[in-house]
Amino acid sequence: MNILRTFSQLLALTAVLLPLALGSGSSQAQTHTTTQTLPRIDGFNVDEVKRLSPGVELNFEMDGTPGGQATLHIAGAVRNLTLAEVEAGHYLGTYTISSRDKIAAGSAVTANLRLKNQVTSVFLNESLQIGVGVHQTKSAPGSQPKIEHFNVDPAAALVGGSELYFSVFGTPGAQVDLAITGVRGKVFLPEVKSGEYANTYIIKNRDRITRNSVVTANMRLGEHVGSAILGKPLQSDSAPAPLQINRVCATCGVVESVNLIEVKGEGSYLGTIGGGVVGAILGNQVGAGTGRTVAQIAGALGGAYAGRALEAKSRTTNHFEVLVRLQNGTTQTVSFAAEPGFKVGDKVRVNAGVITHTP
Repeated sequence: MNILRTFSQLLALTAVLLPLALGSGSSQAQTHTTTQTLPRIDGFNVDEVKRLSPGVELNFEMDGTPGGQATLHIAGAVRNLTLAEVEAGHYLGTYTISSRDKIAAGSAVTANLRLKNQVTSVFLNESLQIGVGVHQTKSAPGSQPKIEHFNVDPAAALVGGSELYFSVFGTPGAQVDLAITGVRGKVFLPEVKSGEYANTYIIKNRDRITRNSVVTANMRLGEHVGSAILGKPLQSDSAPAPLQINRVCATCGVVESVNLIEVKGEGSYLGTIGGGVVGAILGNQVGAGTGRTVAQIAGALGGAYAGRALEAKSRTTNHFEVLVRLQNGTTQTVSFAAEPGFKVGDKVRVNAGVITHTP
């Protein structure tokens, strides 16, 4: 009876604690799913074309949060375009104009980057056609957004991988992008705080940024735009001195050895047959009867061997090999038919199989 009573008490306790445990887990799961990061679009660009006619391709690229789903819509186009993530955070796509499309140079292009159930959108402010210029926006007096401060943390060197941190302060709730001379497309600055927009641009190897490249910030709010030009250089004055690089001459080296190489020849079937015939003739002159026959056979075999050996010796050739140890640690061997004129320790250069002395 005591065992049954104890078992009943355990069942009752489990019935009370189990819902609490499940409820706690459910609450934690809900808390986890609500903390999602809004995706960012850092850059959006199009390769402008000469004309907008059926069959022409429009190439778009976008930089932003990795692992998202990137799509764009072109005003006047009959279908949307999905961009493929070719590298982490770098999306590419090509839209081929069809005969049903009504795309113009100033057609609005909207890019969307979705990460789970969060979506960020930006608008392309460049024309789709060469020579037309950027999209024009209406600006009424007193209603345009205002940029109050524009700054950059300059880089020590303007090379691939270096970082430029830009910040813009002004009207809250706007969309801010940068046009940098030497950089394709626009660089977007998300609003990190109310009225504060900032982002870090990582210089690409294809960029052609200089210390005094012009950087223009554009702040858009609805149909209105305000602009400002950065008033400081992109490279710091305290840039470190360039590294002293000890360049290695890939074709320079030192003679490590000079060797005479003997290449033994090989006798052909002609030497073997000829030697055998001579040996058989000589053997025929020895003894009589069976003894003569044995002598003929022995002479033929010996003559064949001797004939082959003589022919092989006559075909033996000699040449010289010069081994050069290059500065990068590798070696090269060059062959010479006659005395090469180099000795161990000579400083030389090897170029396309030709060795020359160096000072």
